[in-house]
Amino acid sequence: MMFKMMMCKEATHLMSRQLDGPLTFQEKLSLKLHLTMCGACTQCNQQFHLLHQTGKYYESLIEQGADILPGRGGDNS
Repeated sequence: MMFKMMMCKEATHLMSRQLDGPLTFQEKLSLKLHLTMCGACTQCNQQFHLLHQTGKYYESLIEQGADILPGRGGDNS
């Protein structure tokens, strides 16, 4: 089996997809290999995860009824 090195564009696509659902074994392996060799994509992957976690945090606040918008009550008015 011939292995083709993944390009950064494909890696970022897989990074985004993995936040929404599971990747295939081959996709996971290819992405992991790419990330071990590409510092820029490793940093991008960390930023994707941070953004995803931040979004989930604010989503949970909204579901709990928190007033998180500035100028809409609390000390932010």
